[in-house]
Amino acid sequence: MTIDIDNLAEDELVELNHRIVERLKFLETFHTHNEMMQFNPGEQVSFQPSGRGTQFGTLVKFNKKTVTVITESGQKWNVSPHLLKKVKQANSNKKKAKVIKLHGKK
Repeated sequence: MTIDIDNLAEDELVELNHRIVERLKFLETFHTHNEMMQFNPGEQVSFQPSGRGTQFGTLVKFNKKTVTVITESGQKWNVSPHLLKKVKQANSNKKKAKVIKLHGKK
């Protein structure tokens, strides 16, 4: 698909740019939401931050663009959902992971 922008005035180009940026933001939000829906609060997940080893934890909250994970060591991380992997429980008889409730912001 080709769009001829050579005959557009400056104000038309600026408006077109704003519409393109808004559309790209919408698509990014849509894709992020779809990635988040692959997970559930309370689910065990892992992720690997840059320069660190793999972190394991419990997904506790969905945010606008990230999810909040509390690691086994008690650290709180906001992680992009595309970086998460589900952790499979080796033994189905194990106790379910403890969900930690955060106090403060809702």
